[in-house]
Amino acid sequence: MGTTARQLNRANWDARAAVHGQDRYYDSAGLIAGTVSLGAEEEAAVDRAVGNVGGLDVCHVQCHIGVDSILLARAGARVTGLDFSPASLSKATALAEQCGVSVAFVEADACDPPHGLDGEFDLVYATFGVLPWIDDVDAWMAAAARLVRKGGHLVLIDGHPLVTMFDTYDPPVTDFPYNFNGLHYFDTPGTYTDRSANVSATRTVQYAHGLGEIVTAAVRAGWQIAYLEEATSATFDFRGDLGATEEDSRYRLRLGAEPLPILYTLLARLP
Repeated sequence: MGTTARQLNRANWDARAAVHGQDRYYDSAGLIAGTVSLGAEEEAAVDRAVGNVGGLDVCHVQCHIGVDSILLARAGARVTGLDFSPASLSKATALAEQCGVSVAFVEADACDPPHGLDGEFDLVYATFGVLPWIDDVDAWMAAAARLVRKGGHLVLIDGHPLVTMFDTYDPPVTDFPYNFNGLHYFDTPGTYTDRSANVSATRTVQYAHGLGEIVTAAVRAGWQIAYLEEATSATFDFRGDLGATEEDSRYRLRLGAEPLPILYTLLARLP
């Protein structure tokens, strides 16, 4: 990622950290009280990949304010959270202290983590809002592979590249490609937790990566793909604009009668 793009995105995530914490997405009070758990998609993916995380070394990549880092630590994992936003890590550190759990937070680029962490983990975990911020998905996958021990695992859950193409759904308007074609600038007020939030830095740079690119990058980095699911429904509105739930209390995006894939889960292992 170029310096200018990285600076814009870091300023944006620092600004988001200032307003994230007690909202529809991040329930800090519930987290401290012990009433928050991993989302259904994340819990299912971790269980399928490694089962119980108790006693495992886990690296939470792009951890933001560390909610899932804390939840994984509560489940018995030794957790290191990586993020490039110092404001996010400051809030994550404070949250972990309030929750009474030990998490090591490290300021680092997801594509270039410190070499002192090489081979230190059983699991690399990254979920929602991950790869659209990464210019080089090959470098991201290679960095993740460098972090794990032989036999280590990757859990990656993110918005499906098809759904990220859309600016609006009704009417359907696209403003983002499916496959990588360089950087794209956005200037969007608010944040996915609250579209009306006063976020001081709104300009960002994002990158498209199709599912084929993502899987191929994983294979190039040495990952052995164990599981890939394209889900047409979700238990929560990770974008903040999927509309109301359907009768089964799940979110879907329909263009016509049939739902589109809105998220994917990729599980892999380093042989």
